Amino acid sequence: MRANWLLIILSIGLALLGWQVLAQVGSFPTFMLPSPAQVWERFVTTLEDGSLLRNSAATLLEVLLGLVLGVGVASALGYTLAKSLPLERLLSPYIIASQSIPIVAIAPLLVIWFGPGLISKVLICALIVFFPVLVNIVVGLRSVPQDLRDLMRSLRATRWQTFRLLELPAALPVLLGGLRIGATLSVIGAVVGEFVGANRGLGFLVNVGRGMYDTALVFVAVFALVAMAMLLYGLVALLEAHLLAWQKENTE
Repeated sequence: MRANWLLIILSIGLALLGWQVLAQVGSFPTFMLPSPAQVWERFVTTLEDGSLLRNSAATLLEVLLGLVLGVGVASALGYTLAKSLPLERLLSPYIIASQSIPIVAIAPLLVIWFGPGLISKVLICALIVFFPVLVNIVVGLRSVPQDLRDLMRSLRATRWQTFRLLELPAALPVLLGGLRIGATLSVIGAVVGEFVGANRGLGFLVNVGRGMYDTALVFVAVFALVAMAMLLYGLVALLEAHLLAWQKENTE
């Protein structure tokens, strides 16, 4: 584990060194390729004036609310579809068709309908999270062996007991895998919504930096988005390790 961390730190250091050398040797103007030192100075400036934290908090709120909404709706619909094959055949064309439309094309409509405020951003995040979580829930629930279902039925288990003691533990690994994907995609959804129309958020900060040719500010916002996505992914990974600890115990 320690060797892995050292390797990661070494690779990041080499990337920063290569970036610094490229910026100096290439003699690129600042608006094209700022050096890591210039990006760090811009980071400190945005941190001191509060703009980075303020906009990061706005984006994080949109991401978390969108994640909760998307996972909640996908979980409810996924459970229903997994239990009803005719309903899945009826709704699948519409669900697949909705995912064939790029979120960039839908975002302007949501901003027009719901305004440039929080609601439109949350809906965009929820839409981009919805499909991968839905698919994983359906696949996870349908992967439960039939003999275990028969066993629960022979024990006169209620529907809730079957779900809590059999279906949920069996589907949890696949569900958490979808949640990992959704956690990172939700950040993309928030940024897309902020690009279309917003007065705050990291996507708004990128637009400001682009409009002012302040490329260092763009880098700062992009790195903040990467850090946010990695944080959410890591939290889901920790949740997965906690909830699926029983699997590791059974294999040992």
